[in-house]
Amino acid sequence: MAFADANELLCQIERIGVDAERGGYSRPVFSEPEMELRRWFMRHAERRGLELETDGNGIIWAWWDPAGLGRDGAIATGSHLDSVPGGGNFDGPLGVASALAAVDVLVGRGVKPARALAVAVFPEEEGSRFGIACLGSRLATGVSDPATVHGLTDARGITYDEAARGAGFDPSLIGPDPERLAALGAFVELHVEQGRGLIDLDRPVALAGGIIAHGRWHVRIDGRGDHAGATRMADRQDPVVVAARVIESLREQTLAIDEARGTVGRVQVTPGGTNVIASAVDLWLDVRHRGDAEVRTIVAGVTAAAVAAAEAEGCTVTVTEQSFSPTVDFDAELRDAMASALPGAPVLDTGAGHDAGVLSEVVPSGMLFVRNPSGASHTPAEHAEPADVAAGVVALADVLEHLLTR
Repeated sequence: MAFADANELLCQIERIGVDAERGGYSRPVFSEPEMELRRWFMRHAERRGLELETDGNGIIWAWWDPAGLGRDGAIATGSHLDSVPGGGNFDGPLGVASALAAVDVLVGRGVKPARALAVAVFPEEEGSRFGIACLGSRLATGVSDPATVHGLTDARGITYDEAARGAGFDPSLIGPDPERLAALGAFVELHVEQGRGLIDLDRPVALAGGIIAHGRWHVRIDGRGDHAGATRMADRQDPVVVAARVIESLREQTLAIDEARGTVGRVQVTPGGTNVIASAVDLWLDVRHRGDAEVRTIVAGVTAAAVAAAEAEGCTVTVTEQSFSPTVDFDAELRDAMASALPGAPVLDTGAGHDAGVLSEVVPSGMLFVRNPSGASHTPAEHAEPADVAAGVVALADVLEHLLTR
């Protein structure tokens, strides 16, 4: 049977979750677009004879074990299918489509594996719905507390549990899965590059060195709502003024530290009327740096500025950490093994978080990056040329063959 290659697989999903307002794709976890993508993946896994299961955290595992070797020491690969609002079609789906295509390459080569292979699909990697990135892998590894996750709500006030049940999942099953993860010998994630490293090197594929530290913080500012025309400037307690200082401070703090990154990409003003002084503002900080301490320093500085601005304006402010992932240096032994399968491949760090980074605490993990000619990600401009997609599949197949047969 002839199977679609990775480029064809990506073409099959290019109309799923199109966001007519933002452009690109919006595929939040447990939404109909994300569920359609999960069904798409499972259909293709079944056509390849892969054994499917979905665990209590909503992670799909598709097993290739032609020799019936069992799951001890298995090698896993895969990525995610959810997206940020208005994201591209490569961030996540490229890794999933490439994993399926790599299985085809291994079968076509007649590879006789000495251990099983799992293709995994992780939910809520982006954290775009419930605010915690890599939520599926964080639950599986025990990094995220199920009690906290049960109480998470999305922008519409829908709880995690309500959304999970609505999509056919039992939220009472979420939580650590140490036995499953302990059985894995390694995890390798292929991902479109989120940056310009491969463009500048003029190479199609790279190995990952590490992931810089990153975290998310929720800032809540409460003031006093009032009439925009009837309330004098001196009488206001305006949380938007405080929010502006928070955003300004974040920029100041990150510019003061070389290679730091700070972003406010989401702001909610309540009640949101043009002629209404706001009663509250919610905004979210995304802060990243190679050093964990530098990230903490930036957030501490922003928090101090927020408190000072709130006091001056007669408002109150609360800063809550939603997630923090320390700097990840991927397993050196695994990277050496991957490099032996891909001699001469460059090694690049990334500023983006990934499930591989979370899993690296309990499973030897590594990553492959495929060139993105725009260098842009989390935007419709994200892209990978067909030839580079094909090169990524071959590279992934080479790595998996090396790991499966040694």
